[in-house]
Parts: sequence; C-alpha cells; structure tokens
Amino acid sequence: MAIVDVTIIPIGTNASSVSHYVADIHRVLEKYNKKIKYQLTPMSTIIEGELPVLFEVIQAIHEVPFEAGVQRVATNIRIDDRRDKASTLEGKLASVNEKLSDQSTPE
Repeated sequence: MAIVDVTIIPIGTNASSVSHYVADIHRVLEKYNKKIKYQLTPMSTIIEGELPVLFEVIQAIHEVPFEAGVQRVATNIRIDDRRDKASTLEGKLASVNEKLSDQSTPE
C-alpha cells in the first residue's frame, strides 16, 4: 500500500474559489471507493491504495478541471511508498498520537 498526497490546481480560472473543482474531484474518487481510501484535507487530498491504482486515480482526477473547461492544470503529487511494513493513513496517525501521549521527554 502507498499513500499519496495530491493537489489539483486549475490555472487561469476567473474566480479565486476552487471548491467546486474539489467537489467534482471527490465525486470521481467516490467511483474508486472499493479500491482506495481517501481523505480530504484543507489543502490537499490523501489517497491510500495499491500504487498502480493510485496512478490511475491521479490521472482521472487530473482530468476533472479540463472536463470543466479549464485550459491549464498543475498537479502536485507526493508519494509515500513504504515496502518494509504495511503503512496506512490510520497507522501513521496512531503512531504520532502514541508518541504525543508518551509522558517521557526524549533526551
């Protein structure tokens, strides 16, 4: 399993808000619901799944603004592909939360 942080940026729109593009992108993500997990954040979307599927999903969501008439789109992708052990969104958060709740102070 890999985790991808992806941001789709429509360029040259006439409005400063892009939330309707984000909503359209999440409608596309819903179609992959059985193959991936995803989480909307204020600045990006996190997607978890098998790497080949994630690349397919990224291509699909990259196309969304074009389908809405945008002529230029920039997509930022950050991939965390750990192969020595299973890594999940929940597991990464749990690991940090465990360390936060640890009362000992590192030296």
